[in-house]
Amino acid sequence: MHKSRFSSLKHWALAAVAAVAVAGVSANTGAPSGSALAPPPVVRQALTGATLAGEGELRFWGLRIYDARLWVAPRFDAQAFGDHPLALELTYHRAFSGAAIARRSVEEIQRQTPLAPAQAERWRQQLAAVLPDVEPGDRLTGLYQPGQGLRLWRGSQPLGGVDDAELARLFFGIWLSPGTSEPGLRGALLARSAGAAP
Repeated sequence: MHKSRFSSLKHWALAAVAAVAVAGVSANTGAPSGSALAPPPVVRQALTGATLAGEGELRFWGLRIYDARLWVAPRFDAQAFGDHPLALELTYHRAFSGAAIARRSVEEIQRQTPLAPAQAERWRQQLAAVLPDVEPGDRLTGLYQPGQGLRLWRGSQPLGGVDDAELARLFFGIWLSPGTSEPGLRGALLARSAGAAP
């Protein structure tokens, strides 16, 4: 009985860690580490004039989940993030399946807006088609293109995209919307941006 309870608790804990692969539970909101930090080649090619808006580290129960960096184009306004192209870079410290990340992404999107079950499932499938399984050290970069959709890379390898403007806006809202479940991480990512206050 004790072993069964322990196994259930362990299973729940692992599931909880996987669940925060996208949304997070806590973040290191320290200031970005260097004003001259250059964007990676993928960001530099996709986002003209990109600069670092901020960065944070996500932790859950003391475990490092991922490091996040937000790259923005000139004239970016945090309060109207959906109107501006941007790139979000996540460097993972834990392994997660793409399916789990897609599922949790839709759950977090539902914090921003109600979704009909059919739409939630459609969006989950669209995200699962491009989100890969990740291992420690993997770097995923997502490019948001207002009115168009999103594109994803693992390192310099293109993974594909989603041509759904509303899904893309809400997906990046997981981190950048004022209604995010992780305001600390949002604040860290927007530390250098205009309109960063809630």
